[in-house]
Amino acid sequence: MRLLKYRLTKRQRDVLKNRQELIKAGISRRDLLKLGLMTSAGVLVDGLSVSRAFGQTLTTSTDTVSRDTSQSCGSRGSSLCVISPPIQPFLDLLPTPRDGTWRVQTPIGLSPAPTVAPNTAAGEGRTIAHQAFTQFPPQKFYGVTQKAGALRITSDTTIAPQNLWGFAIGTPEQNNPINVPGPLYVERYNVPILVRNYNRLPPEGQNGGFGKPSVTTHLHNGHTPSESDGNPCNFFEIGQFYDQHYPNVLAGINSTHPGTGDIREALHTLWYHDHRVDFTAQNTYKGLAGMYLLFNDFDTGDELTGFHLPSFPQYDIPMVFNDKVIDPSTGQIFFDLFNLDGVLGDRYLVNGKVQPVLHVSPRRYRFRWLNTGPSRFYQFFLTDLTNLSANNTFWQISTDGNLTDKPYQVSSSRVSVSERVDVIVDFTGKAGKTFYIENRLQQSDGQGPSGDLFGAGQGNLLLKIVVDGPVVNDNSANPANITAFYGFPSTTATPRVSRQFDFDNRSGNWTINDKLFACDDIRFRVLKNSVEKWTLNNEGRSWHHPVHIHFEEFQTLSINGNAPKTSPLVQKGRKDVARLESRDTHVVFFRFRDFVGRYPIHCHNVVHEDHAMMAHWEIVESGADTNPRP
Repeated sequence: MRLLKYRLTKRQRDVLKNRQELIKAGISRRDLLKLGLMTSAGVLVDGLSVSRAFGQTLTTSTDTVSRDTSQSCGSRGSSLCVISPPIQPFLDLLPTPRDGTWRVQTPIGLSPAPTVAPNTAAGEGRTIAHQAFTQFPPQKFYGVTQKAGALRITSDTTIAPQNLWGFAIGTPEQNNPINVPGPLYVERYNVPILVRNYNRLPPEGQNGGFGKPSVTTHLHNGHTPSESDGNPCNFFEIGQFYDQHYPNVLAGINSTHPGTGDIREALHTLWYHDHRVDFTAQNTYKGLAGMYLLFNDFDTGDELTGFHLPSFPQYDIPMVFNDKVIDPSTGQIFFDLFNLDGVLGDRYLVNGKVQPVLHVSPRRYRFRWLNTGPSRFYQFFLTDLTNLSANNTFWQISTDGNLTDKPYQVSSSRVSVSERVDVIVDFTGKAGKTFYIENRLQQSDGQGPSGDLFGAGQGNLLLKIVVDGPVVNDNSANPANITAFYGFPSTTATPRVSRQFDFDNRSGNWTINDKLFACDDIRFRVLKNSVEKWTLNNEGRSWHHPVHIHFEEFQTLSINGNAPKTSPLVQKGRKDVARLESRDTHVVFFRFRDFVGRYPIHCHNVVHEDHAMMAHWEIVESGADTNPRP
C-alpha cells in the first residue's frame, strides 16, 4: 500500500501540545464552551484550531513518520495529523476463548451481598433500586474491576506496551491483570446474573493522556432494567462499586408473552462498554469494552443440538474490531477530543492485537464481528491474495444481536460503529489456503465512508486466516439447508404514536431535533406495553450516523421509502442500530415492554455522541406523551 510522509511545523506541534494538555485534564465539549475555547458555532479558537495551523503544509522530510492512506490528516480543519509508526502485521495469534487467551468471566461470591436498594453505606454508586431483582433473582454473581494496566498490542518490539484501561476479573483485592477486550461473558437465557463493577481507575491527572475515571457500563442491546442499563448519567466514581442486574429474559415476559417471553426476540451477540456522558469515546478507545454472548435452547453453543450452529468455543469465535492512532513522540495510543467529525485510526486491531493470525481447520466456523469504533465503518470481505478475482462468499445469520429469519449468502458485510454481524464461513476443502478478512470500504475522515470500495487486495487486511488445522468432524448444519430460524414478530399493530428524530449538525454542534443532550432533559415519555413508529432522519448531508436506541430492538419498516433489502447487503432483521448513511431515512417499529425508566437514543459514532448527539427518554406506567418531534 502506498505510504505518505508528513512533517509538523512548530505551530502545528504547539497546537498538538495544547490539545493534549486539555484532553489530559478531562476537558469536555461543555467545558470548551464554558471556557470560551470553542464558540457556539463549534469553531475552535486560535491555538487549538487545526485549520489555522495546518493549512496544506504537509511536506516530506527526514523528520517524518509513515502512514497508510486511510488515515485522515487535517483536510477538514479539525482533524489533527498524528501518524502512527509502522507496525509489522501478522505476528500475533488472535486471542480467542477457545485457547484461553481471551478469558471467560467466572462466578465469585460477593461481599457485601447485593441488595435491592443501593448500598451507599458500603460504597455503592447506584442511586436507583433494582426493579426486577426479586422477580428474577440472580443465580450467578460476578466481580469485575476497572483499572489501568500496560498491555502489548503487538509483538513488534519497536512498539511499547500500551497504557490502557480495562476490566480485570474479580475484586480489587484479587489484583488480577486487566483484559482488553474485557472478559467474555457466556450466559444462557433464564439464568439471571449480577455483575459488580469496581472503579479503581487512576485519579484525574494520572490518566496517561486521556480518559475520565468516572464510569458507567452499558450492556449494549440488553433487555435490561434502566437502573442496570449503564445509562450515561448513572456514572460512579473511583473507590465506588455498582451492581448491575441482568435478568437474561426474553422481551415480553411481563406482557405479550407472560412467563416465557417471545423467542422471536432472542438476542445472541451483545457487547458492553463504558458509556459515561461526554467521555464514552475516550473511555472505550482506552479499552473499556468487551463482549457478552447469550445462548438458549435453539442457539445452544453445541452443534449437535438446536439450530446446529458451530460449537462454542472451538468453532464459534467472537472478534472485536477497532482502529487506533499511536503518537510516535510518546509511543502511546493518542486520542484527539477536538476532531469533531470523528476519530479514525491508522492501525487495526482485532481482539486487542494488531492484524493477528487465526489458524482454522477445514470445516465451518461461526465468526461474530463487532465494530467498537470510535468512528470507522467497515465492509468485510474474505480475500485470497493468490486469487483476487475469486468471489469468496459466506453466510450472514444475524443483524446486530439478533438472528435473521434465515441465512443469507453474501460476498461482504458492512458494520458501522456498534453494529454486529454473525457469519458462517465454510473452509471445507480449503486446506492449505490462506485468507484475509479485508476491509474494502473507503473512508478518509470521521464523517463516514464514501460508499466506494477498494479492489480486492487494495483495502486493509485486518486478520490473516490460515487453513492448516487438523481435519475434524463437522456436525454443524450447512446454512444452505437452514430454511428458518425464529422468524420475526408481527409489525401490524397500530402505533400509539409516531415520532420523528432529525440527526444534524447545526452551527458545528451535533443535535437531535435541533437540541443538545442534557441529563435532566427528558425529551419524551413512552407508555409501557405500547407500540410506536419512529422515523430516523439523517439531515447531515455527508455525515453518517449509526443510531442506537437502548433497551428494545426494532424492526425496520423502510429505508428511504423501500423495504429493507437482503442483497447485496443484508438490511432485513431485528436491530438496535440504524445505520443512517448520507441523507438516509429509516422508519422503524417498536414495542416497549416489561420494565420502566430512563434510556437514551444517540449516535454511536461516539465522538458525535460525546458532542451531545443524544436524547433522554423514559418508559412510564402512565403520563406518556404523544409529541411527534420531541
